[in-house]
Amino acid sequence: MVGKYDLQDAYKSIREALSQAGTYNDRKVEVHFVNSEKLTDENVAEALKGMTGVVIGPGFGQRGIEGKFVAIKYTRTHNVPTFGICLGMQCIAIEFARNVLGYADANSREMDEKTPHNVIDIMEEQKSITNMGGTMRLGAYECVLQKGSKVFEAYGKEHIQERHRHRYEFNNDYKAQYEAAGMKCVGINPESDLVEIVEIPALKWFVGTQFHPEYSSTVLDPHPLFVAFVKAVIKNEKDINA
Repeated sequence: MVGKYDLQDAYKSIREALSQAGTYNDRKVEVHFVNSEKLTDENVAEALKGMTGVVIGPGFGQRGIEGKFVAIKYTRTHNVPTFGICLGMQCIAIEFARNVLGYADANSREMDEKTPHNVIDIMEEQKSITNMGGTMRLGAYECVLQKGSKVFEAYGKEHIQERHRHRYEFNNDYKAQYEAAGMKCVGINPESDLVEIVEIPALKWFVGTQFHPEYSSTVLDPHPLFVAFVKAVIKNEKDINA
């Protein structure tokens, strides 16, 4: 788990969702916390050594963000199953823009208002709302999954509903470039056309969700994305040890 909140309860719901998914896969999930503020290109291989799957955690603000990009670049280039949640998904998009699309200065408007490549931006209709809480997209939203994608496989259906808690969104102006370079937008809100899920099909399991799947995971009904992620991690472990 790569994040900046070095507290046991900061990612409690994600830990629980991983644990539930582990039980469903007949495994006990062991979670190691890696503080993104301390990650660099020089120490990332050592920090993530032996990790068979990586979760890029949610959060707000600039702190620890560069370390998340370092972790994502490492897992993407080393084909380690990766699951980015909310800000984690946005970081996945930014890292890809910087290191694959070639926009070294790509960023979110949340982190850099003047970025010339605002691959993550605030929604047009939200810009006039100044109260930070008021600009958030909260609650359950529809999402249509692309058939044949890993997330479609995980859910086993095309239409889903998931809970959101964020202000910034994937910028559709860059969508065609992402898709051409290998990152697919596989979950779309049918009403607003906003991108909810990205994945890299060529990798073992590399998925980012704009929503919070951990909110709806329970002991009796573990969330399908966590179940699929843990399954991919188990398979990756077998591949490494083969």
